[in-house]
Amino acid sequence: MTNPSNEVFLEHNRLGVNMWLMGLFAVLLMFGLLMVYSSTIANSDKSLQYETDLLFRQFLHVCTGLLLTVAIAFTPIDLWYRFGKQILIIAMIALIVLLIPGVGHEVNGSTRWISVTGFRFQPAEFVKLAMVIYTAGYLTRMRARLDTFSQGIMMIGIVMAVLGLLLLAQPDFGSFVVITATVGIMMFLGGVRIWHMLLCVIVVVCAITLMVTLSPYRMVRVLSFTDPFADPFNSGFQLVQALIAVGRGELFGVGLGGSIQKLYYLPHANNDFILAIVGEELGFLGISFVVFLFGALLWLALQTARHAEQAGQLFAARLAEGLGAFLVIQALINIGVNLGVLPTKGLTLPFISYGGSS
Repeated sequence: MTNPSNEVFLEHNRLGVNMWLMGLFAVLLMFGLLMVYSSTIANSDKSLQYETDLLFRQFLHVCTGLLLTVAIAFTPIDLWYRFGKQILIIAMIALIVLLIPGVGHEVNGSTRWISVTGFRFQPAEFVKLAMVIYTAGYLTRMRARLDTFSQGIMMIGIVMAVLGLLLLAQPDFGSFVVITATVGIMMFLGGVRIWHMLLCVIVVVCAITLMVTLSPYRMVRVLSFTDPFADPFNSGFQLVQALIAVGRGELFGVGLGGSIQKLYYLPHANNDFILAIVGEELGFLGISFVVFLFGALLWLALQTARHAEQAGQLFAARLAEGLGAFLVIQALINIGVNLGVLPTKGLTLPFISYGGSS
């Protein structure tokens, strides 16, 4: 029997739409459009474009996402369960195609985009979603055997290893971390044994430490993150500018549109480091508002999963947990990077950062 106090947060209209969840997404998207416009005003001078050009592009991204949302909402959930493996295989093929010389589009030393007739698509974003769908289906199919190591952890571990090799070949270490953390949480919530999970955590931590140690550019990022002011005009430049933006905003911010750091000081102010602009213009309250929205998103996702499991819809429950975890984990990493508590990663803030793929 459900908790009556939670029913108000799970109200659905006649079409079966969770209105609280849709309202939350609407707030995130509108806030994102507002901050993209504010953070990209200076780009119009640099690229000789109208100041609303990037806002219009982002609006088209949002409209495309909404059309996909409607299409997916009318797709029977059983199809995602049945074709989870095929979706993941397509995602892996996209990652392989990305590595073919002349196909992948390189930006800042990383080949993460496929460019077709002026449109750039980032396969890693599709891979994140595909892995959540596949893992949800795997946990549902194997629910009676998850207490064994071979069925509970090892098979997913093999898939993760293959994905990791393809992502690190780009390189895209940030997406690999997001997928690993998301799958780990899904396995934990799905009923995998604790000591199996702990063993995998130890292996993953050792692997990540080894990858950072053997990669000069990753080591530089870690060292610059620990003390960005040691080299404020080179390796620590981006983080220093982000910290200046957040510090300048103080409690209430300097006002919407009043950011100075977005005027060519802070690189990637409209995507990876848009939260720093939020902190500068809207202050600590603005950042707290963003954290609250993603906290509410996670809570609603878990409540949806709980009600789905009570109704016997195990795949839907695992899927809701995975999607909520994926979005919130990526948001937390982006927030941590902007605030200087995590090493710099090329991860966007979901629904808020500029960009079409995410």
